Amino acid sequence: MFNDSDTQDRRQVLAPTPQPRPRPGPGAAVAAKPAPGRRRWWIGLVVVAVVVGLWVLRRPHVGPGGPGGAARRGGGGPAQAVPVVAGTVVRKDVPIYLDGLGTVQAYNTVTVHTRVDGQLEKIAYVEGQDVRRGDLLAQIDPRPFKAQLEQAQAKKAQDEAQLANGRVELRRDTDLLASKIIAQSDFDAQKYLVDQYQAAVQADQAAIDNAQVQLDYTTITSPLDGRTGMQLVDQGNIVHATDTTGLVVITQLRPIEVIFTLPEQALTELRHEGMTKAFPVMAVDRDNQTVLDRGHLLVVDNQIDTTTATLRLKATFPNANLQLWPGQFVNARLLLTTRTNGLVVPAAVLQRGPDGAFAFVIKPDATVAIRPVKVARIEAGEALIDDGLRLGERVVVEGQYRLQAGSHIRLAKSAKGSEAEP
Repeated sequence: MFNDSDTQDRRQVLAPTPQPRPRPGPGAAVAAKPAPGRRRWWIGLVVVAVVVGLWVLRRPHVGPGGPGGAARRGGGGPAQAVPVVAGTVVRKDVPIYLDGLGTVQAYNTVTVHTRVDGQLEKIAYVEGQDVRRGDLLAQIDPRPFKAQLEQAQAKKAQDEAQLANGRVELRRDTDLLASKIIAQSDFDAQKYLVDQYQAAVQADQAAIDNAQVQLDYTTITSPLDGRTGMQLVDQGNIVHATDTTGLVVITQLRPIEVIFTLPEQALTELRHEGMTKAFPVMAVDRDNQTVLDRGHLLVVDNQIDTTTATLRLKATFPNANLQLWPGQFVNARLLLTTRTNGLVVPAAVLQRGPDGAFAFVIKPDATVAIRPVKVARIEAGEALIDDGLRLGERVVVEGQYRLQAGSHIRLAKSAKGSEAEP
């Protein structure tokens, strides 16, 4: 055993001998403390390490297969199932449309001209006014034409008086010829003179009719029901029948027409449904949602435009509310037929792959299978399916980007709070 004095001696032997601290010089003081730049560097490194650590701790677990790897392998439990929104394959009557770009044009367009020369005495319409057939549009000074009419009437009266006198002479000559007082030649001369007077009266009547027509032409009326355009000639101007400008343009807006084009392949579908059928046509605004008017197909052009490989068609619309205007561009939708009891799913169900369209079908064990599908039409957010799906099957509408064949899924609600339905 060691006593306290031995322990104390041993501690003194094992303890290092204190060395005298050298007096710090100018260089030693700098070496004893870390440089400020190095200290900031270490602090920055620590901060970066903390941020990286937090990011690693908070990021979702990624397996060997990438995001959703466990779900893709089909081996995950409920916590690893992919949330999806489901829809159901249903039967509906689906309209089949042919869409084309069209231009509205007036049913009739007339440029009103004067048919006689004269001063434009009166403008009886307002620009943009709706007019009916026969409404007064303008008046040309009628006085010269009234004078011509009265002159023709006076000439007829003169010739009629001569005709009456000739007929009296002819009756006298007839009696004298019976008494053999005058020669046959005198009688014949009087007879033919009466015929000349009668022809002159007929010519006078024709001149009167012509003068009356010219006088009527001084009153310019609307040839159809429509709307007037801009005024082309001001009141007081001298107008001529040979003027090319015209007085005003009138367009018939009710009904109205739309000329639109379809690809030449549409001709086969039209033939199949019947070329003489009055197909319903909708005129839709450029937003492709607002229906401006509903009408029917009027005519299919008798040739295909070889430069554009398109077919021109014309449809007519009642245009009761004047939603269509000449020169307006619209989308024309021709209702070709209606598919009865077609299989329909939301258009978001369809996915595209190297082999074409496919859909994720939900199986009873909460996994999905890839099913190739054949799509007939996509219309208004709905897809008409020709082959690949069966009535009542459930399909994935949202969440496909994390799925592959065999992935486990769990059902979620769409933004509307329910399963997506067509």
